[in-house]
Amino acid sequence: VQLQASGGGLVQAGDSLRLSCVASGRTRFSGFSDWRMAWFRQAPGGARFFVSAITPALEPEYVDSVKDRFTISRDNARSSVSLQMNGLKPEDSGIYYCAAARDLQSSARNVYDYDDWGQGTLVTVSS
Repeated sequence: VQLQASGGGLVQAGDSLRLSCVASGRTRFSGFSDWRMAWFRQAPGGARFFVSAITPALEPEYVDSVKDRFTISRDNARSSVSLQMNGLKPEDSGIYYCAAARDLQSSARNVYDYDDWGQGTLVTVSS
């Protein structure tokens, strides 16, 4: 399974971006609709931190810093997950990675509990 993220860019504080991630490969047989999908952010030289996740039951989870500004959604028919980011702040800058987890009992916020990762898309928010 490959995850392809897109949608990053350079924006000003207060602007919006929509990130998308499409899964390809054996998604039909591997059950994309059964996976938890997530977005993580990594600043240059830093660790990868949880931003948001969505379960197969469409239950979203967000880190406190993005609540009320970001919205995660998924389209199982297209094997895709999106992250709508509004009211962007400079501290939202970083490389955004989408990830897939097959074990729904694992932690949504633990980077080590995800099985597949996309290549990342860069978001830069200027002040």
